[in-house]
Amino acid sequence: MKILVYPHDLAIGGSQLNAIEITAAIKDLGHEVVVFGQPGPLVSRISELGLEFVEAPSPRLRPTPAIVRALLDVVDSRGIDIVHGYEWPPTLECLLAAKRRRGLVAVSTIMSMAVAPFIPTYVPLCVGTEEIAAAERQFGRSVVALLEPPVDTALNGPNVEVGLEAFRREWGLDTDAYTVVSVSRLAHQLKLEGLLGAIAAVEALSAEIPTRLVIVGDGPARTEVMDAAAAVNNRTGQRTVVLTGELTDPRPAYAAADVALGMGGSALRAMAFAKPLVVQGENGFWVLLDPTTLPEFLWHGWYGAGQGAERGAPELVRILKSILPEERLRSELGNFGANTVRNRFSLQLAAQRQLQIYRDALSHGTNGPNIRDDISAARRYLGYSVGRLLGRFFDRAPADDFNSRPLAAGRQPATEARSLGS
Repeated sequence: MKILVYPHDLAIGGSQLNAIEITAAIKDLGHEVVVFGQPGPLVSRISELGLEFVEAPSPRLRPTPAIVRALLDVVDSRGIDIVHGYEWPPTLECLLAAKRRRGLVAVSTIMSMAVAPFIPTYVPLCVGTEEIAAAERQFGRSVVALLEPPVDTALNGPNVEVGLEAFRREWGLDTDAYTVVSVSRLAHQLKLEGLLGAIAAVEALSAEIPTRLVIVGDGPARTEVMDAAAAVNNRTGQRTVVLTGELTDPRPAYAAADVALGMGGSALRAMAFAKPLVVQGENGFWVLLDPTTLPEFLWHGWYGAGQGAERGAPELVRILKSILPEERLRSELGNFGANTVRNRFSLQLAAQRQLQIYRDALSHGTNGPNIRDDISAARRYLGYSVGRLLGRFFDRAPADDFNSRPLAAGRQPATEARSLGS
């Protein structure tokens, strides 16, 4: 097969890392692949994996006609069979390209916490959790596949050399304090509340148990996180919170952790390093991964919704106090997480599943006439666009789009979609 993969951007992030790493694994299985997108920090990762990168035009309104034309240029020059968009803007642009070439098939992956309801229901869809897959089938989508965020266990694991000691020296991480690590985008939606709660929790805990928090990442909420960290460090008189900024390779941070905090793909990578994991969510959600809580996360993903933001920091303090001093317990929890990743979330398994999704899509096609579904999707997109426009006018539009309204927090995308006029 000849496959074009189009991540929604190439900044550091889980969805785009998944796209790149699965694509590299598929290339290793003997298929021709190309990555298409706007340049960003992950272009270096694409190069490291030996993948070809084709630069896309800069997007304006989405979908962008210039991007569709550029996709078709690559399709025609390479004889591409499948165009695969990650998240909704690339999905729609890939679908528009597929409609203009007989035999070209579009496939979609949505790793956000909810699916855009204006993606036509006939497009083969991959999602990251069982719960989202069930909701989208109920919505009426014809092909919904589960493709959980994978981890390359050859590059992420407790026995992989990642430059741990150099990382500790660079950031002054001595062994006199426990190290709690969060690798996260500093986003207002979905992430900021938990990050601020973690900062407050570690400040409170450090009065009893020597503990520091290392936050790896960057994003639009950088100022709020920096201000909170500086205030804590001023009060404690030490580097209780360490901010590294964005790291192209965050693996040394995972390796340095005594306990990891995270959600989504970051949670899984921490597990691969055999670190005890406290799953972060919203509204005060912090839950320790162990054999009793694993089924919950396998159903709705590595995220959750709590019962009040004010409860978050005290709950995280309680969890950390119960596991940080207990070396044997931390080892058991870490090994449990690492085994879970190896058995269910390996990159090799994901590549085989993705290939089967491609084969099935080629068998059925996606570019034929689906006028009724296209009209319904267009109406839903119009409702979405008007809502975003009004949100910007009243300064209420979420910056992180469908990641700002996760299904696990109680919102049903199928219900929302119908309210937009399906």
